Amino acid sequence: MSEWFEPAAGGGVHAAVTFRADVVPDGARVTVVERTGHDGTHIALRLHGVEAGRTFGAHVHTKPCGAKPEDSGPHYQDRKDPKQPSTDPAYANPRNEVWLDLTTDRYGDGRASADVQWRFRDGEARSVVVHEHATETGAGHAGMAGARLACVNVPFV
Repeated sequence: MSEWFEPAAGGGVHAAVTFRADVVPDGARVTVVERTGHDGTHIALRLHGVEAGRTFGAHVHTKPCGAKPEDSGPHYQDRKDPKQPSTDPAYANPRNEVWLDLTTDRYGDGRASADVQWRFRDGEARSVVVHEHATETGAGHAGMAGARLACVNVPFV
């Protein structure tokens, strides 16, 4: 699926929203592809026309995008951390979550993909959120990637 980012201001339902148009401009494009198979799930993310030469974190989240950045809920986890937000590396890691960190080129285009050995639970993965920096891995900060800059609703299966 491929969508254009629109400003979150003004409410309404949007397929893809930007909360920071200076970094993810209105009209920038996002594409998310999901493939499932016997050995798990493959997710690919492409951004077009966002801030050039920047590293972003991106993750699958549990709720759909809304008018506010926090509306998309926490990261989707195959094994749920009982303590949320999850910053324990035993749960907040790229084997238990979908991490799609990427760095854009001079045109503001970038791509990332992730392969996990599980499938999403029905209705529990609803969006991909683009964050302000690469995902951290240390204890107490694992899974954190800064502010939520943009969000796209995805019909994960």
